[in-house]
Amino acid sequence: MLDFFRSGKVLKRSSVSGIALVLALASPAMPEGRVSYNLYGSPGLVDMPTANESPDATLTTTISKVGDAQRTTIGFQITPRLSGAFRYSGLSNYTSPASVKGVYYDRSFDLRYNLLTETASRPAVTIGLQDFIGTGLYGGEYVVATKSFAKGITVTGGVGWGRLGSHGAIGKTGTRTAELLGQGGIPTYDRWFRGDFAPFGGVSWAVNDRMTVKAEYSSDNYTTERKDAQFNGTSPWNFGLDYTFKSGTQLSLYHAYGNQFGAQVTFATDLRSAKIPGGLEKAPVPVLVRPVGAAKDLGWTQEAGKRDATFQALKAGLANEGLVLEGLDLKAQRAVVRIRNPRYGNEAEAIGRTARAMTRAMPASVETFVIVPTVNGSAMSGVELQRTDIERLEHVEAKAILQKTVVRDAFKLAPPVEKGIYPKFTWSLAPYTKLSVFDPNSPVRADFGARLKADFWVAPNLRLSGSITKKVGGNLDKSNRNDKSNLPRVRTDYAKYSIQGDPAIERLTMSAYGRPGPNLYSRFTVGYLEEMYGGVSTELLWKRVNSPLALGVELNYVKQRDFDQMFGFRNYETFTGHASAYYAFGNGFHGQVDVGQYLAGDVGATLSLDREFANGWRVGAYATFTDASFEDFGEGSFDKGIRIAIPMQWVLGTASRQRNTVQIQSLTRDGGARLSVNDRLYEQVRDYHQPELDKQWGKFWR
Repeated sequence: MLDFFRSGKVLKRSSVSGIALVLALASPAMPEGRVSYNLYGSPGLVDMPTANESPDATLTTTISKVGDAQRTTIGFQITPRLSGAFRYSGLSNYTSPASVKGVYYDRSFDLRYNLLTETASRPAVTIGLQDFIGTGLYGGEYVVATKSFAKGITVTGGVGWGRLGSHGAIGKTGTRTAELLGQGGIPTYDRWFRGDFAPFGGVSWAVNDRMTVKAEYSSDNYTTERKDAQFNGTSPWNFGLDYTFKSGTQLSLYHAYGNQFGAQVTFATDLRSAKIPGGLEKAPVPVLVRPVGAAKDLGWTQEAGKRDATFQALKAGLANEGLVLEGLDLKAQRAVVRIRNPRYGNEAEAIGRTARAMTRAMPASVETFVIVPTVNGSAMSGVELQRTDIERLEHVEAKAILQKTVVRDAFKLAPPVEKGIYPKFTWSLAPYTKLSVFDPNSPVRADFGARLKADFWVAPNLRLSGSITKKVGGNLDKSNRNDKSNLPRVRTDYAKYSIQGDPAIERLTMSAYGRPGPNLYSRFTVGYLEEMYGGVSTELLWKRVNSPLALGVELNYVKQRDFDQMFGFRNYETFTGHASAYYAFGNGFHGQVDVGQYLAGDVGATLSLDREFANGWRVGAYATFTDASFEDFGEGSFDKGIRIAIPMQWVLGTASRQRNTVQIQSLTRDGGARLSVNDRLYEQVRDYHQPELDKQWGKFWR
């Protein structure tokens, strides 16, 4: 299920086409250079690929239609040479028993790798796997070369297998079955680069910096569509026209296969570049430089009430920056402050603004500033700076002050919370939308309504939290799938929750957070943990502030909630939990391995890899393999998906810690299902540790 209006939380489902709308509304930065995308959403001509690669970190969303085929593809340039894509297709007028009301729906994944980059003397060369995890409908492999010449002319030639070797074959490498995989989701490695192979190629001409015309010879015979649909193409020649707008959006028109017409739109996004650098937040206060010799004046240490006056002055200064001062330990030459950052998604910006404010509030003799950011009442790290360095380096690049900064473990470092700040109550009323996609009977289903949410902080690290939803409309309750499985129905009864849960107590929990020891962080949550389960969830995380490695363990005992999502429970209960390892590889890449028992009692592991950018954008993928067989799991064979985190500062145009994560995965299944509990520790802890602070430090002076 997708819940787009829940800020900062993982969204369980989304319409693939909806992502295109989000990207278009966000209007992110245009990528460097210009690449044409084909009907499969990959760098290409019309149907055929080219060896060109998108600029590093480019996210693309392509919606295309040619004849009876409609395809929506999300692609990402994972590294400068490696790219991947997910595609959801609908084929109309399809006579196969697998079709629904004459439409066959298909999901597929692609990978491609640039073997050689183009130089003056050689072409670019790329090898690709098309639909390497799926039913095999679009399965094909290729090796392609592309070379640019003068006057905007680019020539492409390649050899393809599978679909791309079905017309004009010139040879054969082994045998290849053409059978479609009924459940899909299994890597088709036994077919790669096997069977007939055929040449393809084409040419494109950049008429100007906006328009490109292209022609290609296709090696795809559309064999399946000729047999099971109404495709009757008469020619292997395809022709296209691209127009690229200033925003980077590409609009394309095609005449294909002699009698087919098509069109597509592609949104291209450079995730490394912020739409509005620095956001629209007001400028920070300037650093107040001390007069010469003022640092030697210690007379203030004898003044009664000086500490309280300093606290109030700094509290007001930080409130003006959208930050909360919760504690202060003031000595003659050292000050330790405890802060909470509800505003800035870039944590280094919060640290920098706190340091600036401290230069204006602290007595002149205080030379060492220690800033302790807290999340859910737990101290994340201690960031130590020297006041002299802050004064001297304000107008120098941020990396200069980074070299002078020390980040240490904050265990027992944070000063006590000032009286009067807690208890604290907050609430909100907002719309919500829940989507479910990829059900062949109805590819997109949705519920929408209102959510009332409240939090009562009894103490800095003790919170009572709850949310209630009231559905206004939707059709999630219309799902009538009755998939056969030997697994307990731990997730596939979601339609019954939609039918009976109106209104619904979505969550009702008590959570406690702590620092049980050096480099250790803890969470304890009890109550109605999510819309389907209630119980107890505990977590312990180990992480050094300067290490890319973190280790954690989570244990849960839960019972399945009644379908009306009130206070009752059903008779299914289980222990579930995982041991986890997290690692920051550099260049924004974060890996995670979770090993343990899932909600249905199946045992296995989840592998995740995400690439995150300093501006808050994140793109990742995951796959879960358990001892549940592919047959027990059902369509899709095993749990896997793609997730895209969209920082709300792109939408709001100002600083915000909120972001929404759109998660695209196969149909909801019972295998590999995890508990959806709020505030898992790793995400909140690593943000204030190295190397994350180092990556974001460029905004220290913002």
